[in-house]
Amino acid sequence: MFSFDQLRGFVAIAEELHFGRAAERLAMTQPPLSRQIQKLEREVGVRLLERDSRRVVLTAAGEAFLTEARRLLALAESAPDLARRISAGSRGTLRIGFTAASSYGVLGRLLNTLERELPEIDVDLFEMVTREQVDALLGGELDVGLARPPFDTDVFGSRVLHREGLLLAVPAAHPLARRDGALSVEHLVDVPLIMHSPTKARYFYDLVVGLMPIAHQNVVHTVSQVLTMVWLVAAGRGVAFVPASATGLGVAGVVYKQLAGLPEDPVELHVIWLRETRNPVVHRALEVWGSRRGGAEGGI
Repeated sequence: MFSFDQLRGFVAIAEELHFGRAAERLAMTQPPLSRQIQKLEREVGVRLLERDSRRVVLTAAGEAFLTEARRLLALAESAPDLARRISAGSRGTLRIGFTAASSYGVLGRLLNTLERELPEIDVDLFEMVTREQVDALLGGELDVGLARPPFDTDVFGSRVLHREGLLLAVPAAHPLARRDGALSVEHLVDVPLIMHSPTKARYFYDLVVGLMPIAHQNVVHTVSQVLTMVWLVAAGRGVAFVPASATGLGVAGVVYKQLAGLPEDPVELHVIWLRETRNPVVHRALEVWGSRRGGAEGGI
């Protein structure tokens, strides 16, 4: 197998078309350079150069080999730097899982930060509910997830990325939409409810049930996605508890009302990752997401 020294010698001769000048360029004498080229041609199995006492000319095979030799040398020169950047987490791939609701503004800001701070990172996106993200992280199919708690903190590291309020989405034609001020649970007596699925949207279901008494006999639909809830509200099917970011969906026919007696910004979105991850990009991404003033809540 030929060596990189042989390739460098061949490229120098091909560019100088003179053994003496090529040897001087490489800071060596001409006889060792001639031996390098002879060994290279034996390894390749064809003549790469035609030479006599007056001139050096590339053969057709030599012209083709020159292109590949330059490419191989460029790769060899860039490989150490590439390895260092990958080890430092400034180059590589980040596979991000996200819930549909997390894409309402937060995901875009996170991606903008990565593009600005770590422009050489490749990002792959996967829309999944939290349970699917947890399984994908454990299976090595994701690097980080944008998900809702709780998590096994012995297995996963997590950080709050975003907090927001909980609102009531009301059909625009409903009498509650015309009421001034915040609504209370008393206003929801006998009002049809569209609820989060207790199995596929467990975080929101537990959050709502934990914050206020729910008349389950009033539940007319259970769904897993916020966007679906808002469309059902727009169709007049009932009212729904949604994160404040749902106001950015732009669905016509829906009014969003404040709810009295709730804690400030009870809805949380976390970034989660395996504590034992070996991907340096994960740690660099967490650094740049955490270094921006205010975090995701401040508008990464």
